[in-house]
Amino acid sequence: MSDADEQRKPDFVDRTLQSFDHVLDVVHDKVLRPLLIAGRAVAFGFIVLLAALVLICVLVIGVMRLLNVYLFAGHEWLSYAIMGALFLTAGLLIWRRRRPVSLRKE
Repeated sequence: MSDADEQRKPDFVDRTLQSFDHVLDVVHDKVLRPLLIAGRAVAFGFIVLLAALVLICVLVIGVMRLLNVYLFAGHEWLSYAIMGALFLTAGLLIWRRRRPVSLRKE
């Protein structure tokens, strides 16, 4: 064999490192990437949930302030009665839509 043939042929170390690199790429694509995507989904889900909770609290406080100060000044009990009726109606609608565990479609 000539020197040019020996230089073109990958040696044992190069082939081993290429195989190891291929195995690491496969592990990354099949295992780590789905775990990272799931972790991001959970993290962003918590962020969206927290933002929605803050928004709901701010809206409830704003509506109560609007009712107490501008619509029913001096009759705060009416504001509480209206908000209570709204929350009761929403709760009853949600409660009505529930299904027993045995009847849920899987």
